Amino acid sequence: MQSRGEKGNWIKKAFQATVSALKRAFLWIKRMIFGEKSADLQGAEIEKPSQLLKEAFFRRKTAVAALILLFSLFLFVFIAPLVVPMDVNYTDPLQQNVSPSYSMRAVPRRIKREIAEINGFADFTVGISKGGEIAVWGNTKEKLTKMNFKDIPKTVQEDGAVLAAAGKDHILALTKAGEIVGWGDKSCGQYGGEVVLNAVSMPQFLLQSVEPSSVKQIVCGYQTSAIVFKDGKAYAWGNKNSTKNLEEVRDMENVEKIVFTNSAAVVLMKDGQIWTGSEMLFTQAIGTKTGRISSLNAYMEGRKAVNLAASNKCIAILTAENELIVSGVFENGEENLPTLENGEYFTKIAGGTRHFAGVTNYGNVYAWGHNAYGQCEFKEKIQGNAAAVYTGALQTYVVDQEGALLQSTGLKGYLMGTDVRGRDVFTRIIHGGKMTMTIGAVAVLVSSVIGIIVGCVSGYFGGWVDTLLMRVTEIFSSMPFLPFAMLLSQIIKNYNIGETMRIFIIMLILGALSWTGLARMVRGQVLAEREKEFVLAAKAMGVKERKIAFRHVLPNVISVILVSMTLSFASCLLTESSLSYLGFGVQQPQPTWGNMLSGSNNSVVIQYYWWQWLFPAIFLSLATISINVIGDALRDALDPKSKER
Repeated sequence: MQSRGEKGNWIKKAFQATVSALKRAFLWIKRMIFGEKSADLQGAEIEKPSQLLKEAFFRRKTAVAALILLFSLFLFVFIAPLVVPMDVNYTDPLQQNVSPSYSMRAVPRRIKREIAEINGFADFTVGISKGGEIAVWGNTKEKLTKMNFKDIPKTVQEDGAVLAAAGKDHILALTKAGEIVGWGDKSCGQYGGEVVLNAVSMPQFLLQSVEPSSVKQIVCGYQTSAIVFKDGKAYAWGNKNSTKNLEEVRDMENVEKIVFTNSAAVVLMKDGQIWTGSEMLFTQAIGTKTGRISSLNAYMEGRKAVNLAASNKCIAILTAENELIVSGVFENGEENLPTLENGEYFTKIAGGTRHFAGVTNYGNVYAWGHNAYGQCEFKEKIQGNAAAVYTGALQTYVVDQEGALLQSTGLKGYLMGTDVRGRDVFTRIIHGGKMTMTIGAVAVLVSSVIGIIVGCVSGYFGGWVDTLLMRVTEIFSSMPFLPFAMLLSQIIKNYNIGETMRIFIIMLILGALSWTGLARMVRGQVLAEREKEFVLAAKAMGVKERKIAFRHVLPNVISVILVSMTLSFASCLLTESSLSYLGFGVQQPQPTWGNMLSGSNNSVVIQYYWWQWLFPAIFLSLATISINVIGDALRDALDPKSKER
C-alpha cells in the first residue's frame, strides 16, 4: 500500500507530465501556424517560404488595396443584411424609378413656419403656406417625360393657392382667383378638358373660374382627380382603369369628403355614411373601442362617420362616438391601432401609402401601419403640442397651432434610387451581393474539391488511373460551359422545387462544370513532386500511398491551388451573374447582382434610369477586379523567377 508521501510524489509527477505535454502541444501548434525562426548560417537568417510570400504580396500596393476592398465587400454583404432587412416580395408602384436623393422629406423653408396643407400620394409632395405660397418637394423630376413638378405654373405662383393636391403623376391647385390649374402628366385625363380614351373627362365648367370660398376639397389619386364643393356637389375624373368606381362618383351630391385608394374612390356622405359604390372593398374592420368587427357595413348602421382617410388598401374612419375604425386589406400591422388615454380620442386623421396618422384632443400624435422608414415614430417632446398632422406617401408631418413644422418623420429618400417595381436598389444590392458571393464561394469549393481529388489521384498514381481520369476531364472540358449550365438551369425550372433548393443546385452546377482546369494544373504539379526524394523516403518508411499523395505531395502544390481558387472565384461570380442576367440563374424577386442587371436590360432604363444598372455593375466589377488582382499578386509572389521575389 502506497504511503502518503509516495502518493503525493505520484500526483506531482503526473501534473508535471501533463504540463509538459500541454507545453509541447502549444509549441507544436505555434510552429504549425507561425513557423519557427531558423538558425543563423554564416550570420544570415534563412527566410521561410511563407515569409517570402507575405513580403512579396504586401510589397504590391495594388494587391493590398484589392485585398482591403474585397474584405470590405465581404463584410458589407454579409453583415449589412443583419442591419438592413429586406422583404423579398415587397413592391410599391408609387415609388417606382425614384432617382437617388435625400430630399423626399425636406419641407422648403418658405412654407415651413406657416403650413396650411401638405398632401402627397406618391414620391413627391405638395404644400401650401397660410399666405397661399405653394411648394413641391421630393422626387420631382420624371426622367422619361422630362417633367419637373417644381416647375409650378406662373398663374399659381402669381395668384397664390387656396388648395392643392398631389397624385401619382400630376398636381392640381385652386388659385385665389378661382382657377383650377394642373401640371404634370395628363395623358389619362387627370386635368384639362380633352377627351381621352378610357377616361372620365374633367367637367367643362371647372375649366372656367369658380368661387374659391365654395370649394371644400381637392384630391388626387392614381391618375384620377376630384373636387368637393361646400354645398355637397362633387365631381371626379381621370383614368377609369385605375379607379374602378370612378364613373359612379363622377357627379355626386351630398358629399362631405372623397379619398382615393390605389383602386377605388371612397366617399364620406354628409349624413355620415361611407360609400364605396359597386366596389365591395371593406368588410372586416377593427376599432379602438370594439376590437375586431366582422362586418363594417352592419357595424356602421346607426352610426355616423365624421372624418375619413385612406391608404393604398385601407380606410380609417372617425365616428361621432369618438371611435377610430380601420378597415380594408391589413398589412404590416395596420390593424394594430394605438392605445389612447382615458378620455382621449382622435380629432384629425390622415393617410399615407401604407400608414395612418392622427391628432387627438390632447394634442398628442399617433401613427400606425407600415413603419419601415420610421414614419410612425415620433419624439416625446411633440406630445401635447400638435394641432394638425399631414402625410406624404411614406412621411408624416406634425404642425403646431401657428402652422410651424414640429417634426417630420419617414422616408428621406433612397441612396441608390428604386427600380421599376419601387424596390430600394441599395437594399437589393446588399442582399443580392450576399447571394452572389455565397454562390461563387460554394461553387469554388465544389470545383476545388473535385479538381484537387481528380488531379492528385491522376498525377500520383499514373497509369490507367491517369488515363481514365484525364479522359473524363476532357469530356467535361469539351462541353460548352455556359450553354450547358443554361440547359441544366432550364431543366430545374420544370421541377416544383423551392427557391432555396434551386439556388443550392445552381451552386452545385457551377462547381461541377468548372473543375477541369484545376484538375489538370494539380496533375502537372503532382507529376513533378512525386519524383522527388521525400516521396521515395516515405515509401521506404512504409507510408501508405494514399497518405503520401494527400499528406506529403499535395501540400507542396497548395500555392498553385490557392491561386487557381482565387481566380476561379472571380470567374464563378461572373458566371452566376451571366446566368442570372440571361434568366437561367437565381430568379426574381430574390436579388443577385446578375438578375438586377438583367432587370435593367432595357433601352429606356439604360438611358433614363441609370442608377438601376450602374450601381450593381460597379459592385460586381469591384468584386471581380479585386479578386483577379489578388490572384495575380499571389501568382507572382509564388513564382521563384518573379522580380517580386
